[in-house]
Amino acid sequence: KKMDQTKSKGDECYSIDHSALTSHRASKPWMSSPTYFHTASFSPSSSLKILSHCNSGVTKGLKQSGKPVEVMGLLQGRPDPSNPGTIIVTDSFPLPIEGFETRVIADDSSVINHMIALGDLMEDLRPEKFCGWYHSHPFDVTHHPHTFFSSTDLSTQLQWQRSEDSHGNPWLGCVIDPLRSMETSELVMESFRAFPPEYTSGEKFMCPDGTVVKNEAERLQRWGACFNRYYRLDTVYHMSTESNKIVRRINEDFKWVESLTGSSGSDSSRIVKAVERWEEGKEGRGKVREEFKDFRGKRKAEEVKRKGL
Repeated sequence: KKMDQTKSKGDECYSIDHSALTSHRASKPWMSSPTYFHTASFSPSSSLKILSHCNSGVTKGLKQSGKPVEVMGLLQGRPDPSNPGTIIVTDSFPLPIEGFETRVIADDSSVINHMIALGDLMEDLRPEKFCGWYHSHPFDVTHHPHTFFSSTDLSTQLQWQRSEDSHGNPWLGCVIDPLRSMETSELVMESFRAFPPEYTSGEKFMCPDGTVVKNEAERLQRWGACFNRYYRLDTVYHMSTESNKIVRRINEDFKWVESLTGSSGSDSSRIVKAVERWEEGKEGRGKVREEFKDFRGKRKAEEVKRKGL
């Protein structure tokens, strides 16, 4: 994944020029250009919260019915006036919604009331607004990632864009493939925007990533039946200078990246205890390093056993 680790770019995402942002929202350049936005930049906290929520849908669904369930949440952020065409996502919030294959809808009155209350609270606490939504596609791991818009997803995205874009709040849609994320130990997520109904790309078989795929089966498998009604943005990840230092240190000492997407409850408990011991001082840190060596060894042995090697 692309991550902006330079001081100028990463740190810029955490500062807001309120005057420029207000002017940008008022001018609404995205209303005159269906493909105005080309990049969605996510903060580390928003990405980790999204991944954790989507993984919980997999775990809960498997325990209850033997099949993962889709989950949905909201994104908070803003259009970036200093980098036209970019939406900055600063946080994410899970919603109490569970869906079925290719279909997750926020149409329950209690869910809508929850969204309204959450939105009102966030407006009082933060300068950003809700700027999009995310949901998971927890389907079997295949050749292609399951990051696409179904017909229901496209309809949901269009409704949000019509409601929010014209009020200076451009709306983003993201799809996460949690099973592939677990398989690759990497967040598999893509960001999309819908074309307005009157828009035509000029190329009959143009796919969301800009490629032309004439093979119908391949095209539908990767991008769904409404492949030519939405487009993909570049999904990147920004990090402040200080956050980058912290994550590098954590990765060096604990290798959390290896366990993040596949940790069981007991593993998570061990991580929390390890952090507590790390803060105790030099002696505690030595114990933590030894424990995580043992932890990684056990995880590797389990992986070899699972694959039958």
